[in-house]
Amino acid sequence: MDLLQLFVSPQQKRFKIASGSLSGTHKWRHDCAGWSIDLPPSLPFSEADFERAGSLPVTDAKLDQAGMAGKRIAGCSVNPWSDWSARAAVVIVYGGSALVGAASIPRLLPLDNIHDLLTAAARIANVLFLGLVALATLTRLVPIMKSQGIETRVSALLGTFLSIALAFLPKAELGPIWSTVSTTLILVGISLSTVVLWWLGKSFSILAEARRLVTKGPYGIVRHPLYLCEGIALIGMTLQVLSPLAVLVAVIVVTSQCRRMINEERILRQAFPEYAAYAAATPFLIPARPWRSDNQAGEELSTKAIDP
Repeated sequence: MDLLQLFVSPQQKRFKIASGSLSGTHKWRHDCAGWSIDLPPSLPFSEADFERAGSLPVTDAKLDQAGMAGKRIAGCSVNPWSDWSARAAVVIVYGGSALVGAASIPRLLPLDNIHDLLTAAARIANVLFLGLVALATLTRLVPIMKSQGIETRVSALLGTFLSIALAFLPKAELGPIWSTVSTTLILVGISLSTVVLWWLGKSFSILAEARRLVTKGPYGIVRHPLYLCEGIALIGMTLQVLSPLAVLVAVIVVTSQCRRMINEERILRQAFPEYAAYAAATPFLIPARPWRSDNQAGEELSTKAIDP
């Protein structure tokens, strides 16, 4: 395996990459400090090398012969109690919402017309999406890099939860046609969001955090397909309660989602050097082409570590 020379500081658990190569079989492992490698004792590492490496920032390394170069060796400090508390909160909120939604479905019966059928289908799709969010949160990877600052957290929380306020606004008198249109938008948006979330899998996060780079499936069409699909559902929700207040809420949600995308792009570019090439070949939000093959879209690149 062709590798760059790696110096490890056992005191600070930081890394330095120098020019050179290592041959033979070496075992890579990962913990909350980042990536490390088991090196043979014959390598010429001095105490000075370790001390010098301990004060230098994390950098990049080539990990294997298949060309997966440039994976980020990123240190992280994850408090297990904090991580699992955050997971538990999301699981309780989304899992509880899924159970409440599922319990309300029988009350929609009987389905006397197309609008009732669409409403029931949208409710079922919403239950599936909420349940999948809870499952993805429970099984997600631990982040290898996190965003910093209040703004990133506020944007993420507003973009995620503020749209719930629309459910408490009075219904608008739309008539049968626009009621059907709005419900269809909700059904399509939530159904597509569920598909995208399935592809995102263990990389899912509410805050701007890097776990694993996904470039296949919907992420081969646009870089932020989940926000696009959620936007479709948001339009339908806003139509059903159309009013100046509903529009204001929707505008705030959209603005927050735009900030989330920008923040996520920043952290992904820092964590994955290969993200620049992916971004250059893939539209930001609006599809420019109907589809790209998996070879064109690239591989799903992962830096395994550990996930709102």
